[in-house]
Amino acid sequence: MKDQSAKAMSLLAHLNELRSRLFKSAIGITLASGVGWVFYEKIISRLTAPICDLQSAVDAGENDCGVLYINGVLGPIDLKIKISIMLGILLASPLWLYQLWAFISPGLHKKERRNSILFVLFAVPFFAVGVYAGYLVLPIAIDVLLSFTPASLANLVKFDDYLTFVTQLIFVFGIAFELPVFLVSLNLAHILSGKAILSPWRYAIFGITLFSAIATPTGDPITLFFLAVPLVILYLMAGGIALLVDKSRRRRSDKNA
Repeated sequence: MKDQSAKAMSLLAHLNELRSRLFKSAIGITLASGVGWVFYEKIISRLTAPICDLQSAVDAGENDCGVLYINGVLGPIDLKIKISIMLGILLASPLWLYQLWAFISPGLHKKERRNSILFVLFAVPFFAVGVYAGYLVLPIAIDVLLSFTPASLANLVKFDDYLTFVTQLIFVFGIAFELPVFLVSLNLAHILSGKAILSPWRYAIFGITLFSAIATPTGDPITLFFLAVPLVILYLMAGGIALLVDKSRRRRSDKNA
């Protein structure tokens, strides 16, 4: 009974900690979303660039912007809220990535936490690079998809659908670029060796390609290529770093023997 009670208390403590971490992340994202609210117009101009030049349309006094449209009375405010939250998640990434790590790290030894945290600090720039890569790929993906529209038909795009597409593409790239940080952290935590990371390289490359095909909203080979190739390179680099770490560990072990 005591063991069961201790396990229940331990589980409850973990759930309370998870709730606290999620609450702190939510507060940070909410505050950062205020930036998106203030700079809404500029963000809209950036996001619509692959389809139309919104700023030029506004300057010219035009009432529409290419094929994009907003539907319903609540459409404009819903769009502003969604864009604000999207930017809030991006800007608050240092906070929620730290909260994720802080929730995981107590299970590691002190030395392992100290070593791993150095690489977790790379999570934010890697996430930012991934997001920027997704933004660069966005115009290419839009051109590829719209090119399938028959010449005799007009393709009107609801802005909510367009924003969902943009958000999915950008965040898929951002999260995918966390792969090397994740692998190296597992190596430093003595969970995965460099050999264990690189041995199944054929399956890993196949898995990365499959993930790229499923996760990207376009499914076209060009977008798949721009996501899969960097991920394969990052995977191999992470495996190489893990091998160097393992080699360093063996040297220290031989000296202490």
